[in-house]
This record gives sequence, C-alpha cells and structure tokens, in this order.
Amino acid sequence: MQKITTVSEMQAYANDLCARGKTIGLVPTMGALHEGHLSLIRLAAEKADVVIVSVFVNPTQFGPSEDFNKYPRDLDHDLELCEKTGAHVVFAPANEEMYPKGYSTYVNEERVAKPLEGISRPTHFRGVTTVVAKLFNIVRPTFAVFGQKDAQQAAVLMKMTADLNFQVEILVAPTMREEGGLAMSSRNRYLTNTQRQEALAINEALANAKTMVEKGERRVDRLVAEVTHMIGEKRRLRVIYAAIVDRRTMEPAREVVPGEVLMVIAVWVDEVRLIDNMIL
Repeated sequence: MQKITTVSEMQAYANDLCARGKTIGLVPTMGALHEGHLSLIRLAAEKADVVIVSVFVNPTQFGPSEDFNKYPRDLDHDLELCEKTGAHVVFAPANEEMYPKGYSTYVNEERVAKPLEGISRPTHFRGVTTVVAKLFNIVRPTFAVFGQKDAQQAAVLMKMTADLNFQVEILVAPTMREEGGLAMSSRNRYLTNTQRQEALAINEALANAKTMVEKGERRVDRLVAEVTHMIGEKRRLRVIYAAIVDRRTMEPAREVVPGEVLMVIAVWVDEVRLIDNMIL
C-alpha cells in the first residue's frame, strides 16, 4: 500500500491508472477509522481494480464553534487498517495542499442541503461538496462509496454529481452499528460509558418507528412524536431535529410510503452531537 500526500502526485497516479483502463474506487474519510469505514473499503475492493482512501479532516465543513481542533486523528492507525482491509493507496494531504493560500472557490448545492443538517450547520455541506468535488477531480474515481448513516450527505453528493456532470457513480453502503445498535461514528470516541448507554435510545427509537410503520402507522406527526418522546426520556439526550423525509430529496414527507422515506434524527448526548436515520 502507498501513502500519497500531495495533490500533484495523486493526480499523476490517478491519470496513469485511467490511461491503463483501471477502475478506481474512492472512499473519502476524515480518518479515525472504524468498522463502518472499513465496510466501505471492503465494498470498494469488491468492485474496483484500485481502492483509494482519502484521509483528510476537512476544515471547511466545520462551523466556528464545532470540534475541528479536537476531532480524533490517528493517521498511523488509519494506514494500518487501510492496508489490512484492501486499500491500495491512502491520500492524506495537508490542509495547505487542499486549500492553498488564496483559495476562494466553493461548491454549493442549494436544495437537498437546505433542511435538517443545513439548518443546524449552515456551512457544513458547502465544505462537504467542495472537498468531494476536489477529490473527484484529483482522484478521478469510477465510483465513490459513502455510508447510509450520513444519508443527507449522500443525497447531496448524488445531486452535486448529477448537476455538475461528474462521471462518478455514488454507492451508498448500509449503516454499521455497534453492539446495542449505536451507529458507528468517529465521534463515538467522545462518549463516556454512561453517555454511550443512554445513546442506545437513538436506535431504539428509530427501530420502534419502523415497527409502528410495519404495523400500519402512516402518520408522520405520530411517528415523530413517539421518537422524540422516547429519546427525551433519557437525561443526557436532547433532540436537535427529528423528521420523516423523502430519502432522495430530503424534503418533508406528508405521509409514510414504506421504503421511500427516512426517519432522520440528530441528538445531543450532553456535548456530543450524533446523527442517525432509518428507512421506514
């Protein structure tokens, strides 16, 4: 496995692969890799000749009061996991490689990105779309793999890819969960044992909503109220938003159409912000 740290070297490597007709699978990450990330790498390895994992804590997707400076970083461990899991290249650029002095160009998706995370974190998706657009141009992937846990992010990137005519297929892999059902996230490292135990209520509430739908419930307000109530019973949890939306556009659903809508949620676990979702 090879580590590449400069844009010029990564572009040269990718151009050579494309010239030789190789398929490239890209797995964009911010590092602090866990089993959820590794499942994305394995999926890419099944489908591509060459798997490239980017490890870059992207400053432009963090708000001014968010956790950029303390976001977990452990590149040596990430490299070890990538090699064991089947990656061929890790692209790990410094901030100044991706955003050199004088950088001033950003990509905005202005529909799918507006609700939910777009309200809570108004500059977040501008950073995501910008860095992913740059990665697409640098790495020239045949496809890129993202996780269902970040459902709105995946939907935003699908829209960006279509609107800007990137010749990249977006693959979305299922959410990986810890024992007990908590969605895997790098931010789970922040949780104490007590916080982690209470955070299990997030998946429990989503699973309960899915069961209600399977039993015939179709009222959006009823399902949202039940999920909010279940989570609100936990002392350390506070719901930021809970909604049922179209799984492709993120627009609010008027009623539940099984398989076509998502229950999406963001929750504070004390000072730790977690997101999750479930297809109903």
